Amino acid sequence: MGKVEEIIELMTAVIEDSSVPKNIRKALSDAKERLRSDDELTVKVSAAIYSLESVAEDVNMPPHARMQIWSIMSELESLKE
Repeated sequence: MGKVEEIIELMTAVIEDSSVPKNIRKALSDAKERLRSDDELTVKVSAAIYSLESVAEDVNMPPHARMQIWSIMSELESLKE
């Protein structure tokens, strides 16, 4: 399994967590769809990070979800290098 697929699985786990607010799950879904697009890797990764940055500091996010999102963003950043 490739790195992108692993990140998509991490995103899916957070999306399926009902304790995570709907707007955050929506941002994760958008990021996941961007990673599945046919664009160049750096374009896909940048678009996904942009989606997640918009909710990463949301005050309504449970602490465990914030840690997961930071982890996902870190993994995405490592793909850009």
